[in-house]
Amino acid sequence: MPNQVAFYTLGCKLNFSETSTIARQFQDEGFERVDFNQQADIYIINTCSVTENADKRFKTIVKKALKTNPDAFIIGVGCYAQLKPQELASVDGVDLVLGATEKFKVTNYINDLSKNDFGEVHSCEINEADFYVGSYSIGDRTRAFLKVQDGCDYKCTYCTIPLARGISRSDTLDNVLKNAKDISEQDIKEIVLTGVNIGDYGKGEFGNKKHEHTFLDLVKALDDVKGIERLRISSIEPNLLKDETIDFVAKSERFVPHFHIPLQSGSNTLLKKMRRRYMKELYVNRVERIKSVMPDACIGVDVIVGFPGETDEFFLETYEFLNQLDISYLHVFTYSERDNTPAAEMDGVVPKAVRKKRSKMLRGLSVKKRRAFYESQIGKTKTVLFEDQNKEGYIQGFTENYVKVKLPWDPYLVNTLQSVILNHIDADGIVRGELVEREVLETI
Repeated sequence: MPNQVAFYTLGCKLNFSETSTIARQFQDEGFERVDFNQQADIYIINTCSVTENADKRFKTIVKKALKTNPDAFIIGVGCYAQLKPQELASVDGVDLVLGATEKFKVTNYINDLSKNDFGEVHSCEINEADFYVGSYSIGDRTRAFLKVQDGCDYKCTYCTIPLARGISRSDTLDNVLKNAKDISEQDIKEIVLTGVNIGDYGKGEFGNKKHEHTFLDLVKALDDVKGIERLRISSIEPNLLKDETIDFVAKSERFVPHFHIPLQSGSNTLLKKMRRRYMKELYVNRVERIKSVMPDACIGVDVIVGFPGETDEFFLETYEFLNQLDISYLHVFTYSERDNTPAAEMDGVVPKAVRKKRSKMLRGLSVKKRRAFYESQIGKTKTVLFEDQNKEGYIQGFTENYVKVKLPWDPYLVNTLQSVILNHIDADGIVRGELVEREVLETI
């Protein structure tokens, strides 16, 4: 019987794409992949270190794995493993810790599966993370996350990602297109483009700052791949989201009208302290540009609360800025001090209780914004890609502009694109829809 391996992923879509790639390597070498809740010989945890909470969750997940199988071989990989390998290795039950470059060669480090008294560490200096490994994940049958870029050359004062992932570097256009075709051949209807800073797409390996291709080149090339019915841009910096890209998406048959654009603060004073590469006026311009050519576009926003120096006045400036902006939802991050970042040494520390209160206020604003966006779509006919789970008698899916819709459960609809009239918002905040007519849309 083959050895069994299970995976747990913390953090972003990029981590999910990389976990899937590592899992396929194991399967190619004869391992059997099982669910993390099942008995396995090896448990691999792909870590995140964007927030303090992600660090703490690692220990909980290790305990969960050991409860299922006390003799299991436990491996930690990913961003936290690169930043603090010894800290991970000291967690009870952890046998192996692999950093940014080593995680893609994990099977090379498994000689036997005997438990170690202390975790063995293989972690490079981050300036050695200068090569690129293409990845894609298949989270469910309906969509895949396709990695197109890794690392970041920005120096935001709160962020550890450049320390954890290295310099900005990109996949070749040919390889991205090959991966996209591979995905399309697996009957997956939607691809979500992911990376650390995907708008910076085109920089080559080994620190080559020259862009072989631009992000717009990538978008145009993917738009021509046959068999993909939907393409979604995940997160893109406002200063890198150009008019040409917005205009192309507006006319595209495959790219959907949904953008996720990090803001972080609605105060120019704080944006400067964060070393962001734009002011809030540019952000307004990007939102207005999108809405001018795609009135029904969904726009998501990342925002940080409690950054050092965020006074009540600065927070309210951010709150009002977001309240007035024509956006659809927020991802709210409560600032947490990270080692080796300039922000951790800054004056004006915001008490944690205040951070928590501000986070709650912005999460409440997000609920209001999403509700208003959903209400603006009621009565319209949209295309919904249905997922494969029966949730309390309903099947759910998302419209092209990211409205969550449900219909009474019907297995026929799984992994199909259907024209749906959006009727009303249910008590759970999900839109109830009605099929225009049962149809399986042809691949464009």
